[in-house]
Formats: sequence, C-alpha cells, structure tokens
Amino acid sequence: MTAIPQARIHGVDDLRLGTAPQPLCGPDDVVVQVRECGICGSDLGYLAMGGLTGPDTPMPVGHELWGVVSEAGANVTHVKAGERVVVQPMSNGNNIGNGGTEGGFSPYLLVRNAASDPGSTVVLPKDFPDEYGALVEPLAVAQHGANRVKASATDKAVIFGAGPIGLSMLQILTYRGLTDVVLVDLSERRLDAARALGAIGLRGDDSQLAQKLIEHHGSSSFFGMPMPGSTLFFEATGVRAVFEHIVDIAGPGSRICLTGVHKDSATINLVMLLAKEVSIIPAMGYDREFDEVIAMLQSSAIDPTVMVTHHFPLSDIGAAFATAQNPQSAIKVMVDCQA
Repeated sequence: MTAIPQARIHGVDDLRLGTAPQPLCGPDDVVVQVRECGICGSDLGYLAMGGLTGPDTPMPVGHELWGVVSEAGANVTHVKAGERVVVQPMSNGNNIGNGGTEGGFSPYLLVRNAASDPGSTVVLPKDFPDEYGALVEPLAVAQHGANRVKASATDKAVIFGAGPIGLSMLQILTYRGLTDVVLVDLSERRLDAARALGAIGLRGDDSQLAQKLIEHHGSSSFFGMPMPGSTLFFEATGVRAVFEHIVDIAGPGSRICLTGVHKDSATINLVMLLAKEVSIIPAMGYDREFDEVIAMLQSSAIDPTVMVTHHFPLSDIGAAFATAQNPQSAIKVMVDCQA
C-alpha cells in the first residue's frame, strides 16, 4: 500500500510529518486531493495541549481546506472526480483535524460517508478563485457568529481579537452593512491589517479603551453612568481576562458573541449582568454557513486573501506552525499540501 505524508500531533508541542496509508475510497466515501490547508488557532491550541486523542494515538491535524475530488464512491452522487470542493470537517461526525482519524495536512484526505451528507464536500463554482478555498471555513465560523447574534447594519460592533476569526468577522459585518466597526488587539501588525480593511483599530491594553468606544459609538446611560453605546461585542481571543473585561464594559441591552475557545473558567458580576440585561450568546462552528459564505465571496464584495500572510509547503510544516504561533508577524498561514 502506498504511503503518503500526514502531519500529526504526538504530544505537547510535538508536531511531526510522518506517513499514513493512501486513502481507500469506499462506496459512500470521497477522496480529496488536498491543494491547500490553513493553520487555525485551534490547531495551535491542540498542539499546545498535546492533541485530543491521548499520547498513545497521534492526532491528525488540519481542517481548513479545499481540494479536487480524486475519487468518489459508487453511492456518491453530489460530486465527481475532478471537481473542486471545500470540505466540511465536522460533517457526519468525521471531526477531520479535530480528534478524528483524518487530517487535512496531507496530500490526500478521506471524507467518510460523504454520500449521506452532500454538505460534507461542497462543490466550488467554476469562477471561484482557488485562493478563497481554504478561507471558506474560517469565514463560516464568523458568519455563524453573526447569524447567532443577528448582526445587522444598525449595530455598532466591537471585535476583540484581530486574528483570522476576528478579521473574518470584520469582513462579514462589513458585508452586512455595519460601519465604524472597532477591532481590538495587542498586535500592531494585526491592527494594521484591520485598519486596512476599514476598521477602527484600538489597543487592548489602552486604559482609556471604554472612553474611546464612547467616542466612536456614542454612550448609553446605566443609572446615570455613561457606558459605551456599542450594541454588539465579539470575543475572538479565548483569553479569560478579555471576556471578563467585555462583560464589564458592555452597556445596557448589548449582546456578546463568544467565539473564542476558552480553557479557563471566567468570573463575572452576575448582578451587573442582570441589571444591564446583557445577552451572552455562544457561537461554535457552523451549520448552513458554507453555502452562505461561498455566495458572499462570489459577490466580490470582500477579499479574504488580505488575511493571508505566509505560504509554506507541507514538507516544511514545522516552520509553518512556528510562524503561525507569532501574532506579531503572522495572521493566516497557508500550507500547500502538494509540495
């Protein structure tokens, strides 16, 4: 049986490019020749914690990907060989790159039981740029968050975290007609990218942050105390202190969308939360959003490639991850899985 490269996590900060058997396509499966796979913040988190499958079972990694169908099983009718697709990694419980048996940092990927869920492998339109393919997944995460909180053009939004998800959220909100979106981060490199996309970039360590939000979004009164008039907050850092700070500064009736993955418990003032009637709305993953994002990208209203800062071949996956771990220089790192 032919062996192919596959990146797997073997333990804490232990990522190796080893080999795996060439996928065999069953009658209900699809095999995708992976062209490009992006490094997600959750990939970095999995590496830091040693993976999800335990020390005795190396964990395949990679879930933001597009490719070309190499083979489709006899029972698969929604795609055929030669078509470009994006893969929905959580479809059918496959958990691709998220604790499942397959991972996207490999030249070929087996998508099990694709016949039972056409959404597992979504065909890209003929005029769809290749460069957009691996960005559909992170944009779908952002779109799901915006759907969950029903973001509209009348909202005044603040995004904490100018990484790939935060910048994806910025583009989603801009597409929905929101203006004066504020993006908060500590990395000047990422804040510059946010400003280039039309956001108001503010530093998260600014002691006057709440006052600056009032300057940009107006104020709302809470028992006579002025608070930011921002109506919508997105937490996209996964940092407990950031979430707690958002709850503190959120004004009456505002909504908080929790999209960052938090590993620590948070402490919040429930009396203040109650009095301000602030809504906390978690948003994890996606549901119908792949098709929505593809249609959005076809409109040419946004260009997500501005988030991409680095490209690496699969053979240099270690350097790719090391680069992605540095927020001062990298935003979205892409890996060519055919090189």
